Amino acid sequence: MIDDLDLGFDEPERGEKGRHRRGFRKRNGGSGGGRGKTFLALLMALVLLGGIGGGAFYGFDRIQNYFVTPDYDGAGAGEITVEIKNGALIADMADALVAADVVKSQKAFIEAAEANSRSKNIQPGTYKLRKQMSGTSAVTAMLDLKNKIVNGLTIPEGRSAKNIYKLLSDKTKIPVKEFEAAAKDPEALGVPDWWFARDDGKKVVKSVEGFLFPDTYEIPPKATAESILKLMVDNFLSVTGEMKFPDRVQKERKVSPYEALIVASLAQAEAGNKDDLGKVARVAYNRAYGEFPCNCLEMDVTVNYYLESIGKPTKSSKQMTAAELDDPKNPYNRKLRGMIPTPINNPGRQALEGAMDTPVGKWLYFVAIDKQGHSEFAETYEQHQRNEAKAREAGII
Repeated sequence: MIDDLDLGFDEPERGEKGRHRRGFRKRNGGSGGGRGKTFLALLMALVLLGGIGGGAFYGFDRIQNYFVTPDYDGAGAGEITVEIKNGALIADMADALVAADVVKSQKAFIEAAEANSRSKNIQPGTYKLRKQMSGTSAVTAMLDLKNKIVNGLTIPEGRSAKNIYKLLSDKTKIPVKEFEAAAKDPEALGVPDWWFARDDGKKVVKSVEGFLFPDTYEIPPKATAESILKLMVDNFLSVTGEMKFPDRVQKERKVSPYEALIVASLAQAEAGNKDDLGKVARVAYNRAYGEFPCNCLEMDVTVNYYLESIGKPTKSSKQMTAAELDDPKNPYNRKLRGMIPTPINNPGRQALEGAMDTPVGKWLYFVAIDKQGHSEFAETYEQHQRNEAKAREAGII
């Protein structure tokens, strides 16, 4: 009879002001009824109410999962690789591990990570793990550097996309042509279309140049040219978003983000010292948009970018011929009015900051004056000539 079944609940008791309250009966020598007794009671209730059918087991499983963290036992079996993406939180890591059947539930991994003070040291990258590991085993395995597949590559600041494809190809053995093919559609790689808007009336040229953020990357196994370039573009968007670069350059510099990105690439190429990145960016703004007589950049680095793009060797300023310096076929001609069509390399964070948080100054000229790459800046050509004399005395030019 059901009246004789003790399910572990008290009869309703009268509390204050006649209200009912319901509690758990404390067993002799017990602690108020453990989880096991509670589950037994719930199971018996389900049996009595619905029979031992599929519905009852389904209901019990859901109730059990509410109280008990679904988890595998032990260190698992087999082998599988799992990629943890840049910026992943513990919950994101858990999702990736559940999807790969490394751990049974997100909760199992999160609880294990919370219990391990070193879990904050788990880094993005690709890990060699086992299937059906306990949450604790998975955390321990990811903290063991032997299980991380290291395939890192550092992309230096200021490299052109063409140069980056060669670096990536040497590392991954993916042909350069595949990187070039993937780069033909920057928007497919994740560059939002609004990045290609210009405020200067110039024709928009959509290029991935400038969006391949220089950094150290872990190249995942079986990566493709497209997936690698997407990784770099995503990093660029994360960094510039964190910096609020698009908003700030529009508000403070009064130029489109794309034009400011071009300026960052010019500063990256021209500044011989990181201290001068902001000042070189200011010169570029002043020449293209200010009171410079030709409103042209007159920077040899734009000529070199064109030479590289057509497969010719780059040259020092002294080596360039008059025809190369002022080639009418060159869309990056140093004498063309206004800003050039695209960035000429992929600038780093400090160059981006220089183009965004640019120092105030009316400088139109600069020249390196020491072997550390520091430059002197001038507002007039007469001042610039005096700075050039200093550079000659120092043996720089």
